[in-house]
Amino acid sequence: MDIGLPKETFSGEDRLGLSPLAVKTLVGHGHPVYVEKEAGLASNYTDEEYAGAGATVVFSHDEAFGRAQLIPKVQRPGIPEIELMNEEQVLFSFLHLAAAREQQVRAMIDKRITAIGYEIIEEDDGTRPLVRIFSEIAGQMCLPIAARCLEAPTGGRGILLGGAPGVPPAEVVIIGAGNLGRSAARTAMGLGARVTLLDIDVNQLRRALRRLNGPAVTATASPSHIEAALKYADVLIMALGVGRGRRSPMIISREMVLSMKKGAVIIDTANDQGGSVESSRPTTVHNPTFFAEGVVHYCVPNMTAAVPRTGSRVLANAALPYLLEIADEGLESALRNHAPLARGVFLYRGQCCNEEISELFGLDYKPLSELIG
Repeated sequence: MDIGLPKETFSGEDRLGLSPLAVKTLVGHGHPVYVEKEAGLASNYTDEEYAGAGATVVFSHDEAFGRAQLIPKVQRPGIPEIELMNEEQVLFSFLHLAAAREQQVRAMIDKRITAIGYEIIEEDDGTRPLVRIFSEIAGQMCLPIAARCLEAPTGGRGILLGGAPGVPPAEVVIIGAGNLGRSAARTAMGLGARVTLLDIDVNQLRRALRRLNGPAVTATASPSHIEAALKYADVLIMALGVGRGRRSPMIISREMVLSMKKGAVIIDTANDQGGSVESSRPTTVHNPTFFAEGVVHYCVPNMTAAVPRTGSRVLANAALPYLLEIADEGLESALRNHAPLARGVFLYRGQCCNEEISELFGLDYKPLSELIG
């Protein structure tokens, strides 16, 4: 199966869909890979490395799309990229269609694209492998980001996360005790901050406490507990787990933000799914923060793009087994034989087979099982 690797065009997105090692594996399985010239430079991968792995380096964005049957990307394609695609190509990407414009979704439908979202590939035990690994990385990143945002030049309160002799540490409030929340809590505790972890699921909190093995305070994420925590928070990290294909729930109102300390920091990690804070809006890796309601907001949807080499390697490692299933077996056979992969399908040859997206955009819905027989 021919595979195309285009350069990402989304602002600040320097990750890439395949590493040279992943390309070598695919080529070793007999699948030609066409890599756009200089696509990997921002991740410190050269054209020579890709060529050495067996790829053919092509000299235009059009050719990387046009020669492919299977296209592994990082970000959802924009309209100009969808226009470059051929009918019935297979697209792998973090699609987050619940936060997409309807025009983008309908353009993929018109091209009869099969669109598979990395974020909704789900194993039989309910885990989503690609979400899990990037959530863990994002959780680690949240605290260095928070530390910079708390500094006075960014409008922050001018305090250290870990405090100093005779000076108490910062109060870090994390809403969501899943992979991202636990990773953020572990990093915050390691830096000496005081951590409050909230979740609606008491069992999730119990698991988090066992894995953290440290002095975090936990509470149920009731409106009253959230409101109380926001008043003393120096840093608020929104780490909510979002259901498969759904928009993120709006948890924090603008009035609640106004109740926070002046110069406090909000990191809303759910902007790729619409955001969880009323005052937040998507920002970019190169312009990541803004000041609203007296609070510093960091709302980068693709925050792990700030570490593109790590991000590219992690994505390639996690995605490669699923890419090989389709490339080796063919699309229909792979979807019939591999339930986790089938759960990741938003669109099959232009037909919507995700109920949430169908309802959100008023699209005709058919279960994938009916489409592939």
